Amino acid sequence: MMTTAYLSLGSNVGDSYDNLQQAVRLLHELEGTQITRVSSIYETDPVGVTDQPAFLNIAVEAETAKSAKDLLAACLDIEAGLGRKRGIRWGPRIIDLDILLYDDDIMESDTLMIPHPRMHERSFVLIPLLEINPGLHHPSLEIPFSVIQEELGDREGVRLWKKNPGQQLNNFFDL
Repeated sequence: MMTTAYLSLGSNVGDSYDNLQQAVRLLHELEGTQITRVSSIYETDPVGVTDQPAFLNIAVEAETAKSAKDLLAACLDIEAGLGRKRGIRWGPRIIDLDILLYDDDIMESDTLMIPHPRMHERSFVLIPLLEINPGLHHPSLEIPFSVIQEELGDREGVRLWKKNPGQQLNNFFDL
């Protein structure tokens, strides 16, 4: 059975655009997983630790046969394979992959919380996510993400870097 999952990807170390492309390619190549939409790329101000370079962020929609736990393991493997070293929380990173939503499921374990516990507080997550699916709602808050983003009003720290017309995977690699 296929599940629709939404992920957020970010990078601010090295060639961030290349890091995002490699991560999307590796996600798309996962057995039983297909990337169906990719947002435009947004340059975003860092949150938490602000003395670091700006990030490039995207959101992707994936159809996957993987369980949420197996998808998380695959994301962690991709991060490690691309050279991510865990250090300072909210610090610089070569790549960051977060599962935002897994259908409308609500899950909480020691290693995985779905929906992502801070996604509704972050315009750098919501703006790309709403670009690829403006009709999404927060499964536990039961509020449309468009309403949440409107209430946040925090758009200054999120700037369009490169447009991905039609949110197609192939277009993303041609940007």
